[in-house]
Amino acid sequence: MPTNAQGVDHCRALRLGRCTVAILIGALLRGVAAEAATPAPAVRGEDSPRAARGWNHLLERAYLPADFDQDVFDELWTTWEEPLRSRAAAAPVEERRRMAFERYGLTPHPESPSRSLQYVVDRQGAWTMSCLACHQGQVRGVAVPGLPNSNYALETLTEEVRLVKVRQRKAFGHMDLGSLLLPLGTTVGTTNAVMFGVALMRHRDAELNVVQRPPRFDLVHHDMDAPPWWHYRRRRSLYVDGFAPKGHRMLMQFLLVKENGPRQFCDWEEEFRDIEAWIASRRAPPWPGPVDGPLADRGAALFADHCAGCHGTSGADGSYPDKLVPIVELGTDRVRLDSLSAKERGDLTASWFGHFGDDAAGLEARAAATGYVAPPLDGIWASAPYLHNGSVPTLWHLMHPARRPTVWRRTPAGYDEARVGLEVEELEDLPSGKLLPAARRTYFDTRKPGKSAAGHDFPDALAEDEKSAVLEYLKTL
Repeated sequence: MPTNAQGVDHCRALRLGRCTVAILIGALLRGVAAEAATPAPAVRGEDSPRAARGWNHLLERAYLPADFDQDVFDELWTTWEEPLRSRAAAAPVEERRRMAFERYGLTPHPESPSRSLQYVVDRQGAWTMSCLACHQGQVRGVAVPGLPNSNYALETLTEEVRLVKVRQRKAFGHMDLGSLLLPLGTTVGTTNAVMFGVALMRHRDAELNVVQRPPRFDLVHHDMDAPPWWHYRRRRSLYVDGFAPKGHRMLMQFLLVKENGPRQFCDWEEEFRDIEAWIASRRAPPWPGPVDGPLADRGAALFADHCAGCHGTSGADGSYPDKLVPIVELGTDRVRLDSLSAKERGDLTASWFGHFGDDAAGLEARAAATGYVAPPLDGIWASAPYLHNGSVPTLWHLMHPARRPTVWRRTPAGYDEARVGLEVEELEDLPSGKLLPAARRTYFDTRKPGKSAAGHDFPDALAEDEKSAVLEYLKTL
């Protein structure tokens, strides 16, 4: 296994191999990019210059090949079902784009509403997915940087892009081709992200050189709900099972397309230090409504007795234990836990991504796959749905395990202030008759593998009035 120093030396060797002209050209290009940067409302006055640069990188830098171009995006409406297609046909271009943003879960750029915050759009009209595709969401109709994108319809978008590209006789991109072998997500708002990482890492060695290997067909596909990025600063390790060390390199693993070689990752390392600084600068948004103070105070005491041991406490003097809860005790869906082998976990943490030179101090990966890490609960009101697979639509349902719906469907932007979470329609089963794929993905069916809403039954120990008090307190975090 390479040491931390070896990981750093690998990048140094690549950098020393550059010619002076390339260095100068790169510096000039970075200067132009900085001058053209869009002012970012997501950067606060107290944020560091490094964090501000990180936000700019997320908005302006394409780290992957383009997914599609503007002409393809503007023709997506032609693939839609009726009556939506007829409505789009009669609408002006800007209204069609707004309809497309709503369909695919995209957020308009505040300074250029025809652009999306989830994709970098260059001057030639090429759209490239960024980290914000999954980590730039909305709650109560308000965009919140670092919030999971619970409206992102990646599979539907990719399918419809592919149809338009066939009509326009354009080449398929990496996402169009990859999704023919690897499902992207069976439900709007969740993705098969863990298996993306496994599939990409299979074709690299520890130093990220491309290795030719046959594709695997035994992957345990399952959907995950992205975590809020304001948790990052409090976590010691990454991912729901806490097996990966926390650091800027680990943020880069989803860039492992064949076009990006080891030198590219080394070249981008400083930019991802900036991006990590921006992620670490995120803070949870405050609850926007009134709070019953006495009820919340009672809930705080109950939370301290029943919840803080796993989830920690908030505030200036808060602490977070980063506690791994055994799956046999937790009882939630274990497909995510079982989907990664010990070798896959070890290959990732032993690779270039798992070594950070001086940054490695104090970072330890959890080698054993025994359970899930209880997350911090800062801003939990905003980060619905709940549990690692996004199977529980509101905090009320989380507090009432027996009342969690079998099937549910959310409204695009609705928010349930009484139950604190997504505004949903609850069903016992999927609608009868054949559903088109795009429509089927708007329903969350907890009977499917990896999507169970079972477990985390700890609130059953509380009386109903105690649950109400804890729910009120959770609004204040």
